Amino acid sequence: MSSESVQPLLVLLGQPVGGNPTQYLIEKSLAHHDLDWRYLTAEVGPEQLEDAVRGVRALGFRGANLANPHRQAASAFLDRCDDVAGATGVVNWIGWEDGQLLGRNTEGRALVEALGRLTEPAGKQVVLLGAGRIARAAAVELVRAGVARITVVDRTESSGRELADLITRQGETAADSVIWEGDYPLPDDAEIVVHATSIGHDDPDARVPLAMESLRPEMLVADVTIDPPRTQLLRDAAERGCPTLDGLEIFLAQTAINLALWTGVEPDVGVMREAAEEFLGL
Repeated sequence: MSSESVQPLLVLLGQPVGGNPTQYLIEKSLAHHDLDWRYLTAEVGPEQLEDAVRGVRALGFRGANLANPHRQAASAFLDRCDDVAGATGVVNWIGWEDGQLLGRNTEGRALVEALGRLTEPAGKQVVLLGAGRIARAAAVELVRAGVARITVVDRTESSGRELADLITRQGETAADSVIWEGDYPLPDDAEIVVHATSIGHDDPDARVPLAMESLRPEMLVADVTIDPPRTQLLRDAAERGCPTLDGLEIFLAQTAINLALWTGVEPDVGVMREAAEEFLGL
């Protein structure tokens, strides 16, 4: 680790990283809080990841974020991972703890924190659309938040069943899986709907295959897509009177969590939101 007299450095490792707003948000936040830290962005291919993590160690970086395609490979090069990263096999945050390089997953925690501003997740019936990286992180944290049941909906039967099995191993939350075929009708008892697939990324008009008439005003609909944040799904849900949570709010919560873990300072999310809107041209 660096001595306290050396400017603390953070870095984003990914490929491609062009257009990623993280550096802009964090540098704006660091300046707002008068923190003499720097956040860098580095283009790192899969074959370079091990060397890049060695560089984080050797150069005394205070931490790193991991973007695609590194989140599922990084744990092999760290000293240890937290429980969520261990359960999901996904790391998006690296930092130091007790002299060891620690990997965390903060993606699901960010979703739950953002949901918690709108509703109390405990005891709720959740429909989780997708079974990939973000869905796995979301599922583990939703279990920790005490939701009653998670129904995993995915096009691949084995992926959905695997995630449902992971959920039941995490705690007392019930879980089942459904094969996603055609327009999925949401069950009558669904209270929270989380869309965690790539549908809608870079396409504001992409349609998530749901039976839209099954959306009801008492359902909270969340979409993890950040660009664009107001997806077709969220627009459809809002038209049906559903409260909604967009991917930008979730991303801001995640960035705030990450920065607080590194610096010990609770960042002003309003500053991050203004930076994000400026960067994304919203």
